[in-house]
Amino acid sequence: MKAQIENVKQAALAAVAAAGTVQELGEVRVRFLGKSGELTSLMKGLGALSKEERPEMGKVLNLARTEIETALEQKLAAAEEREKQARLSAEAVDVTLPGRKPVRGTLHPITQVREDIVRVFLGMGFEVAEGPEIESDLYNFQLLNVPKDHPARDMQDTFYVNDSFVLRTHTSPMQARMMTTRKPPIRVVIPGRVYRSDDDASHSPIFHQIEGLAVDKYITMGDLEGCLTAFAQQMFSKDTEIRLRPSYFPFTEPSVEVDVTCAICGGKGCRVCKGTGWVEILGAGIVNPAVLEMCGIDSKEYSGFAFGLGLERIAMIKYGIPNIKLFYENDVRFLKQFNGEVEK
Repeated sequence: MKAQIENVKQAALAAVAAAGTVQELGEVRVRFLGKSGELTSLMKGLGALSKEERPEMGKVLNLARTEIETALEQKLAAAEEREKQARLSAEAVDVTLPGRKPVRGTLHPITQVREDIVRVFLGMGFEVAEGPEIESDLYNFQLLNVPKDHPARDMQDTFYVNDSFVLRTHTSPMQARMMTTRKPPIRVVIPGRVYRSDDDASHSPIFHQIEGLAVDKYITMGDLEGCLTAFAQQMFSKDTEIRLRPSYFPFTEPSVEVDVTCAICGGKGCRVCKGTGWVEILGAGIVNPAVLEMCGIDSKEYSGFAFGLGLERIAMIKYGIPNIKLFYENDVRFLKQFNGEVEK
């Protein structure tokens, strides 16, 4: 058995010397020292020896195992260091190369337009308020003079949560909330997300509005026109003009649609304005006395004006964007145009 141990030891030392990688050395360890390894098998055979031979052969086996393990550890340390250096060399960073410039984010064009609009009305003395997106029937419809049988309540136009709550169809409910909790004078703009069952190139089921409300003594249509003219000239250009056309909204009386001279052609007529020189931007009017009364404000003492505009509509006109869906596709090439960057 002593000769067998010597033969296995020499074979193991030769295998260690021939191995060049950590993986190969691991295979040598398993081959000779593993559970079914050659030296381990010899150690399992000690039980078949006589009591006199067993201690001596055990000692020889242990010495052989120690010698093999020592050789493995020395060779393994050298192999690990060699592979480490090779890996470091392969992964070396050239510190002389120019660094990667972090990409700066930018505000979404809808957010930019919202902040521009809010800034204009803050300069006129308005404050900013926000309201819930899940709104009660009372504030979304009833207090705005929209009765139960009004077409705006049609299931095809409105997302209903249940019989009493809807996803708000406009930011106007905050008008009612402000007028039922505040005493005049009131001057407020209300930006927010709204929902309607509508979807095409110029409409989205989710979009953004800014509502404006002013309630005080002696407010007239002239005040509304002056306010919106100042807004249009600051938002588009100082030469922008506005035009009021008769319209109908349940919560204003009289009501108007407001057009501005086309920002693309300056009013001369083009594809965007369909040759008219005018582009519709919002609806407005004098607050309906019935709405004032329902909100607890004396309509004989106070009057007011209100307006509502779509942020996407303003952004499309301001930047000449043809399709509303471009705002929601998260295409970096599109968004970079609003940060002064050019796609390369």
